Amino acid sequence: MTSTLFTPDRPALVGRLRAAGCVFAEDEAELLIAAAGSPEALTDLVDRRVAGLPLEHLLGWAEFCGLRVAVDPGVFVPRGRTALLVAAAAAVAGPSPAVLDLCCGSGAAALVLHGRLASRWLAAADLDPAAVACARRNLDPLGVPVYEGDLFAPLPTRWRGRLDLVVANAPYVPSGAVAMLPPEARLYEAPVALDGGVDGLAVLRRVAAGAAEWLAPGGHLAVEVSAGQAVALCAVLADAGLIPTVVRDDELEATAVTARRPG
Repeated sequence: MTSTLFTPDRPALVGRLRAAGCVFAEDEAELLIAAAGSPEALTDLVDRRVAGLPLEHLLGWAEFCGLRVAVDPGVFVPRGRTALLVAAAAAVAGPSPAVLDLCCGSGAAALVLHGRLASRWLAAADLDPAAVACARRNLDPLGVPVYEGDLFAPLPTRWRGRLDLVVANAPYVPSGAVAMLPPEARLYEAPVALDGGVDGLAVLRRVAAGAAEWLAPGGHLAVEVSAGQAVALCAVLADAGLIPTVVRDDELEATAVTARRPG
């Protein structure tokens, strides 16, 4: 709730945010006012936002698929376009699936899928310790375990070949394009969550190879990628023995690829 002890100058605040390039300056102003308990706190939040810090890191949360997801400094902020990935994953999940949210970041996808699927088992994993700590804050209350390690490596080996759905919002920005990302991402999110190697598909190649081993027959992998990378990624998935399908949402400007393990 907004403090009753001070009355912020909303037009001036909106003007500062808009001048700094904040497209939704009015909305951001209200969120920052609600988060501040004093004029000094509001000034500090606005100063840091104008300096380029992500709004979500200042607030401590991001809205994703209608849920409020805790987001810590340095952790990848869930993007609105990733709603397509979650929807595509849910569409191929099947009844009572065993689900893994790989490269989970804050755990946003697992958080949404927990509410959408009647999963018999759901877990998440990430390489970045800061992301793992954040994901655990979001998922521990739901009893969803979060593993720390490189892709499938930290999982119990007994799960190999038994997963029905693997969701992976892995990094897919080509290394040469990272410098062109908005400052909110480039300066304040972990590079490991953004940089996908020379062509952007380095991590996704490893995800595809691992999924071919860890998915149950008939299970699905669901990943996010740029529209321009979809054809190359489908070839990677096919080479791994998976059957890919491209899903596109022009309104979200999002592309997802699902891939089924035959059997």
